[in-house]
Amino acid sequence: MNTNVNLPAAVGVLGLLGACAVLGLLGLVALHALARGRYGRMRVSLVGLALCAAAYGALVLAFSVKSEGRVLARGEEKYFCEIDCHLAYSVVDVRRAKALGAGGARAEARGEFLVVTLRTRFDPNTISSVRGDALLTPNPREVSVCDAGGRAYAVSEEGRRALSTEGGVGMPLDTPLRPGESYTTGLVFDLPEGAPGAVLLVRESSPETHFIIGHENSPLHGKTEFGL
Repeated sequence: MNTNVNLPAAVGVLGLLGACAVLGLLGLVALHALARGRYGRMRVSLVGLALCAAAYGALVLAFSVKSEGRVLARGEEKYFCEIDCHLAYSVVDVRRAKALGAGGARAEARGEFLVVTLRTRFDPNTISSVRGDALLTPNPREVSVCDAGGRAYAVSEEGRRALSTEGGVGMPLDTPLRPGESYTTGLVFDLPEGAPGAVLLVRESSPETHFIIGHENSPLHGKTEFGL
């Protein structure tokens, strides 16, 4: 299974929460010691805080170094763990166009529009035994296209508006869905013509994910991308 983590998400989240709790407690002990003039206890607390932070950072980097980047072929799925279930993403279609829309809604690309149809699927085989059929709202996502030169391109809002007049935008990426349901989303990027090696990266945009052990967003971690 291609995922955005190389450590179970629940374990990574609990690790972050536990580390924050320990660091917070040591910080409070140090402040209390400072207020009481107990400088020896304060120094011990600060040393413990630094050691815990260093140990946690080392674990984050260790799992990042162990990770491997990969580029998925058309139709292959990338799974995002939502703690008690998984959402699977795949590219189902890619096309290029110089212009999108018609009439007053027509948009001309500065280079070339790359229109990617992304499928979101709630895999019913990944839910916990007690979850049931409740709706799931996906965590915030960030999408971008990178070329072989390392240049990144965000979604073209002008292109997206033009595509909407053609009925090709589909559903927003934060649309809730139930186990077994799926939908597609049209993404538009404005790339230089003939940009080589274009790949799509779909990842979580929440800032705390950069500090979760084994998470794709953590420093130096390999990325799972979609070949275009």
